[in-house]
Amino acid sequence: MAVRATVSRFPVTQDALDACGVQWGISVTPFAAADERGQPPAAADRGDRLPRCERCWAYFNTYCDVERWGWACALCGTLNGFDDDAARRYQRAEERPELSASFVDFEIPVDEVDGLPARPVYVAAVDLACSEEFLELIKSALLAALEALIPGSLFGLMTFSHKIGLYDVQGPIPVVKNVFIPPDSEEDGPPVALEDAMPLLSFLAPVDTCKERIAAALETLRPTSSWERGAASGQEADTVLLGGRGFGTAMSSLIDYLSSEYGSTFALARVFAFLSGAPDYGDGQLDTRRYGEQYASRGEDADLALLPEQIPFYKDLAAVAVQAGVCVDIFAVTDEYTDLASLKFLSIESGGSLFLYANADDSTLPQDIYRLLSRPYAFGCVLRLRTSSDFEPGRSYGHFFPDPQYENVQHIICCDSFATYAYDFNFTHADGFSRHTEPAVVQIAFQYSVVEPVEEASGNDPQSYPSYKFFLKRRLRIRTLQYRPAKDINEMYDSVDPEAVLHILVHKVILVSLENGVREGRHSVHDWLAILITRYNDVLRSDARTPESHIDIDFSQFPQLQMLPQFVFAMLRSPLLRLHEEGIHPDYRIYLQCLFSALEPSSLAKAIYPVLTSYSSPNKQAFPRHTLSRAALTMSESPIFLLDAFTNLVVYYSSAADPSLPFPPPHDCLLRTTINALKQDRCLTPKLTFVRGGEDDSSLFENYLIEEQDVDGSGFTTGKGFISFRESIRNEVAEILKEESGS
Repeated sequence: MAVRATVSRFPVTQDALDACGVQWGISVTPFAAADERGQPPAAADRGDRLPRCERCWAYFNTYCDVERWGWACALCGTLNGFDDDAARRYQRAEERPELSASFVDFEIPVDEVDGLPARPVYVAAVDLACSEEFLELIKSALLAALEALIPGSLFGLMTFSHKIGLYDVQGPIPVVKNVFIPPDSEEDGPPVALEDAMPLLSFLAPVDTCKERIAAALETLRPTSSWERGAASGQEADTVLLGGRGFGTAMSSLIDYLSSEYGSTFALARVFAFLSGAPDYGDGQLDTRRYGEQYASRGEDADLALLPEQIPFYKDLAAVAVQAGVCVDIFAVTDEYTDLASLKFLSIESGGSLFLYANADDSTLPQDIYRLLSRPYAFGCVLRLRTSSDFEPGRSYGHFFPDPQYENVQHIICCDSFATYAYDFNFTHADGFSRHTEPAVVQIAFQYSVVEPVEEASGNDPQSYPSYKFFLKRRLRIRTLQYRPAKDINEMYDSVDPEAVLHILVHKVILVSLENGVREGRHSVHDWLAILITRYNDVLRSDARTPESHIDIDFSQFPQLQMLPQFVFAMLRSPLLRLHEEGIHPDYRIYLQCLFSALEPSSLAKAIYPVLTSYSSPNKQAFPRHTLSRAALTMSESPIFLLDAFTNLVVYYSSAADPSLPFPPPHDCLLRTTINALKQDRCLTPKLTFVRGGEDDSSLFENYLIEEQDVDGSGFTTGKGFISFRESIRNEVAEILKEESGS
């Protein structure tokens, strides 16, 4: 569990918080294998016996004052008594990890019946109202997925178009049963329940014994012809160019199909839904005509109108999926408008992910799904944040759904080691931290389940497949942290984590954009930076030696703050906040919102403001970080640059590079080793591109040199992009200071 606070020295009062202008909150990556310093949790048993405070329900931890028969809660100060069992266990403190470590993973006993509820279940739902290229990519992706699945897992193959296809691959020849989808959304689902068409346990095949048959079934997949779609919809075949994509009905039927075995066959089922376009048939049809020129004629703001969902169908379906123990990952491979604003809820609220690929040619889908299945994940998670009594959690951010009964409790259906959530803080009363010498305490409790396979003896036959038994493990992960209140604002500024500040800021800006439009999101982040710089200059002016006319917009006194103007400028240049008329596709914006709101702070910082590193040769780094400008390239005099934009890795050889330098760099050099390490430590597969300046198209690399681009999107200028932005902020700060001084 990695936790990063925006400031490691907390504000003492609300006035101090207002006076510094910095966001106050934390980011939490609950299923990370280690904390933010790389330390793994201590292991302990009997988490169900861990004492809890009678008043605030916080868990007993290493910061509590312990006596022989009781303990004082570190969060609220309440004195609690030990029961006889706890009193015996805590007589020997050296044997209990919770008394010596602030980060502990506890085992919780669970009832199991022959290991059956733990068996992993995966279902691929493939769109057949598609092109041949799309289908070939999906076949490659699913073959990669089969290699990543744990032996003994159950796998089901389903297709959808104007009909649902269920594949039975457990016999010598794959058998498909089709269920037709009613074309009108008013009709109550398919005429035949999927369970009646094929028993679920015939549909779900063991991967270890049926892998070759599943692969053979994949080879039989073909796009649905226009003749078939026309016959199903009652239209002439030559008038049906697209359509017949009954995604909504298919997903609703599949979730209902799987729910019958939730808790008996599986504890979590993961569905991989592959889409080549918008649902346009049956339940959950989406009207793609809302994206187009009509906004100009109607006078509507496309940057606001295209962000909310147009129908509640998929959000409602996500709630059903959660109750059925089904997590849905959506992989959209299309450059056409698909209305991800409506579809996204089915994935992010059920604990899944949303992926978007513009085309099938250079898609990283096979690598992404392999990564997705290869990394560990937890499911059935409950995340709870508690604080000491002087402050409390404010708003929470991330892909979860809140508990309907308890505050600050989030349910997460599926959580991997990258998934990150955020909270901001508020004071509970005007006095702030009433005892400034006492540390503030934050406790995060994360209860989750994992599946652990155990290989069983396969007998003496070397040709037989190994068999696996799966066990469901329930754990409680507790992290308790102390933060000292800051003596003054200078100490707060010294303790700022700029990436954590950016993390909270991006979450807030996304919410503002969804509620009030992209323009309002742009204004909010611009105004926040202006206020921060104003408050910083107020601090400088409290020193009599600082001239009143001096305005410092570079945070020259506090290095921790110096990247924030670049971060804000980069956000304004990002497709996340660029305007519709600049050619930003609304689906791509939604995809970025979903991606950015799940990343941990360091990854998010790279996605917003890429890291540019120079190399004097493929085996020698020259400088670890440059600003994103052409001037930086020229001044460095280095021949090779590596740009890490999180989703893209670009190796750029300058036009002045020595022709004797190997291009592309050799596989055994330092540069390649660095690239491989970056690719491994990532939740998705970054695209790697090699560019030779003066010979290849350099636009991919140059488009990331944002500091020479105007913030309003007018492209490359005379090198005044970030410079002009700084001056505009300076003028705004000067106006605020002038108004506040009354002069």
